[in-house]
Amino acid sequence: MPVDVDAAVISNTRLSDDYSVLALAAPAIAAIARPGQFVMLKTSRGMDPLLRRPFSIYETLRHDDGSPRGITILNKRIGKGTGLLFDVEAGARLECLGPLGRPFEPADPPAEAWMVAGGVGLAPFVSLAEALLARQTATTLFYGARRAADLHGADTFERLGVRLVLSTEDGSRGTRGLITAPLDAALAAVPASRQVRLYVCGPTPMMRAVAEVAASHRRPCEVSLEQVMGCGLGGCYSCVVPARDAGGIPHHTRSCIEGPVFDATRIVWEALAH
Repeated sequence: MPVDVDAAVISNTRLSDDYSVLALAAPAIAAIARPGQFVMLKTSRGMDPLLRRPFSIYETLRHDDGSPRGITILNKRIGKGTGLLFDVEAGARLECLGPLGRPFEPADPPAEAWMVAGGVGLAPFVSLAEALLARQTATTLFYGARRAADLHGADTFERLGVRLVLSTEDGSRGTRGLITAPLDAALAAVPASRQVRLYVCGPTPMMRAVAEVAASHRRPCEVSLEQVMGCGLGGCYSCVVPARDAGGIPHHTRSCIEGPVFDATRIVWEALAH
C-alpha cells in the first residue's frame, strides 16, 4: 500500500539550467518501492499548484547499514510545478505519496535486458538497472538526446556497470540521429535464440517507434507511459490511455492503476495523444 509522507528535502543537485536530481527523506516509500513505480509530489506548501505531479522514482537511497533512507527524482523544469521543484532547497518539506503504479518485471538470466531512454525518460532506469544487475542479468542502456549536454546521468550507469549505447541528434556524442537506429541495428545482429527483453521510457513518439522496432524483431517490450495525472490513485481518470484487454479489444484504462508500465503490444499507439 502507498504511504503519504511529509518528506524533507535532503539535497537538490542541479545538473543543468533545466534538470535537477531532488533527494527526499522518505524511508517508508524507499522500503517498498519497485523499479518503474512513481510518486505523486506536492510541489509547494500552498494551493498553487493545487494538484500533485507524478515522478518516477529515480534512485533508492540507503544508509551505510543498508536500511532505506529515501528516494530521488529526476526533475526537468518545464512548467510552474517543476520550476518550483528546481528551485527548492535542502531542508524544505514536500508531501510525497507512493510508491504507486505497476512496476517493471526485471528479466532473469539467460535473458538480457535492453533499456531504451529518451531525455527525461531516463528516470525509471537507475532502480531497474540495480534490480537487473542484482540478478546478474546482462544490462544495456540505449540512451538518446538532442545533444551531448542533455545525456544527463550516463555516468551513473557507467559506474553501475551497465553497457551504454548513446545517440544524439546533432552527433555531438554517440551515433548521430535517433536512438531507434542503433537499437534496430543491434537487434538485427542478435540471433533469435538469444533472449532480449526491452524496457522503454521517453516521449510518446519515441516509445511508439521503439515498440514497432521490438515487434519487427519479435522481442518482448515494456513501456512506461508518461501521462498527465491528477491523483495517481485512479479517482480522477485524467490519465486514461487506449489499451487492449486480454481478448485484444481496445478500451480506455487508467495508467496510474494498470500502468504506468504496459506491455507495448497492448497500447493503441495511433489513438494515444502525444
